[in-house]
Amino acid sequence: MPRIRFEPDGIEIEVKAGTTILQAAEEAGALLGSACGGVCACSTCHVYVNEGSDGLSEIDECEEDNLDKAFDVRRNSRLACQARLQADGRIVVTISPASRQTFFDEHPGLRRR
Repeated sequence: MPRIRFEPDGIEIEVKAGTTILQAAEEAGALLGSACGGVCACSTCHVYVNEGSDGLSEIDECEEDNLDKAFDVRRNSRLACQARLQADGRIVVTISPASRQTFFDEHPGLRRR
């Protein structure tokens, strides 16, 4: 089964193949924003894939178009709602600062003081 680690928190979870990074984050309790609810209509679930990108689904046109709306896009950028864990192995992602801020905007009661 695929394993995914969420930085900067160090949360790691094992999930079934076919699970999106966003679904894994929700299951693990990682602080990843998703203003559109995971339907590829925004870029608030932006993550950086640091390790294991070959174990993810290919990026498609919808994801590419929405990544254009994200801040600080890099070669290893993905939208967590679109990237599916395809194979056994370990994937490490860093939640972008903008996505983390979106999470706290969506959950103000969890905002760090």
